[in-house]
Amino acid sequence: MSMSFPWLDRAGRLSWLKLVTFVALFVPGLWLAFQLEAGWLQPKPVTEAIHQTGTWAVRFLLISLAVTPLRRIGQFGKLIAVRRMLGLAVLAYATVHLVLYVVQQHYDLVHVASEIVLRFYLTIGFVALLGFALLGATSTDAMIRRVGAKRWNRLHQAVYGLGVLALWHFFLQAKLNITQPALMAGLFLILMGYRVLQKRGLGENPVALAGLAVVAALGTAGLEAGWYQVVNHVPASRVLAANLDFDDTLRSSWWVLFAGFGLVAFRLARRFWARATPTRTAAPRAA
Repeated sequence: MSMSFPWLDRAGRLSWLKLVTFVALFVPGLWLAFQLEAGWLQPKPVTEAIHQTGTWAVRFLLISLAVTPLRRIGQFGKLIAVRRMLGLAVLAYATVHLVLYVVQQHYDLVHVASEIVLRFYLTIGFVALLGFALLGATSTDAMIRRVGAKRWNRLHQAVYGLGVLALWHFFLQAKLNITQPALMAGLFLILMGYRVLQKRGLGENPVALAGLAVVAALGTAGLEAGWYQVVNHVPASRVLAANLDFDDTLRSSWWVLFAGFGLVAFRLARRFWARATPTRTAAPRAA
């Protein structure tokens, strides 16, 4: 059987899209390794590495979920070729995230297991990791043929629920500062909301996409305010008011709004490009 490399397409030809994606997936890990070697992650290098790998696992999860809206809105079907690669990157970084936690606990696997059972945020993080492992193990073409495309698609829709668990774990781990988790949750709302619009035939409607951006931004602000109210006992009104204070820095809800309107701009640009590009007409047949 011939060896298949991840940067080749199904015909065995070099795919620059797959090659660039494959290389890019290693960049965060290599940068983290360099920071560890250079001693830049003091005073708790392993703890910081745990946080960074977990954050990148969530980021790659969102990027993988963004493949569908980007390829549909941009009519760039080739993007589907890198979705599996992105999904496996989620599994890889989440696995390193767990391994580093084992290192932090001095390789005491019994203690690690008890912590996973007793600490809720670790429990849901571990369940999410098991789910990603299952999806990774069933991501091959051979497995698709074995279980059937319809059942395979239903199985891999579990990624949406696993995304919720991963984000929940992220929030609980962040504790005091939830800026990053709130941003990720807002982007997740956009990506899930797009799928709802797509089912209703509105996935490429600029007005619907703009409405989605506003709803996701408001949802992000509400989620952030509710979290601080319940967990940190900070009045929700203060957090909501902070979204209108531009003296310091933009809060997560605004970045979610910009990302949502980025989709709108992308759709309008694609429509303009389609109209500006002349379509090829078939040559007239000889009489």
